[in-house]
Amino acid sequence: MAGSAAVGIGALAQSTSRSLGPLAPPAPVRIPAPPKLVEARPAAPRSAFSTVDPKLLRKALASLDRHSKLIKAHDRIAIVDFSAPSSEMRLHFLDVIDGKASKLLVAHGSGSDPHHTGFLERFSNAFGSNASSEGAFLTDDYYVGKHGRSQRLIGLDATNNNALDRAVVVHSAWYANDDMIRAHGKLGRSQGCFAVGENKLDDVFRFLGKGRMIYAGRA
Repeated sequence: MAGSAAVGIGALAQSTSRSLGPLAPPAPVRIPAPPKLVEARPAAPRSAFSTVDPKLLRKALASLDRHSKLIKAHDRIAIVDFSAPSSEMRLHFLDVIDGKASKLLVAHGSGSDPHHTGFLERFSNAFGSNASSEGAFLTDDYYVGKHGRSQRLIGLDATNNNALDRAVVVHSAWYANDDMIRAHGKLGRSQGCFAVGENKLDDVFRFLGKGRMIYAGRA
């Protein structure tokens, strides 16, 4: 979107509400081959996900369990900690199989930060709000749009179930590049999308692929 802009310790629990028709992408998208979906969920070391706030982690894991019929792959998840400012790496990638974690910068919506302070003030699921939404998102198909290569997201909760129709997606943007922090002390803002740096998009696509969860919220 344009703008001015770990996992449960121990084994994870075993394992939208609407039917989606096929969405034809405007053009073929060339992306890194996503990892194979894996349902096995071995325990990860306690220390591996210590960078994620424990309260937010519990929320994400509860959501993963609640939506387990829709989210088939529990081997990798992403958690966005919107308690942190946009100047911090708050998009957490958690690999349950090998117990590794990494993180990236990610922008929030202008409607969530109307004064551009760098802090998210509110969530919204409303059309035209240009705000970020909280809850569990299922990563879906890829397409090429006005922001280049992008990935559609399906909102699984009442707080984000308009995500698909609002075109809340994952894409890259200049205003989410690392140098924005050096120059302005914060990232620019999206219109509600998860915008990452232009040289980080392949990392996101490669890690999550299709059919995994992104959980966004605050501790």
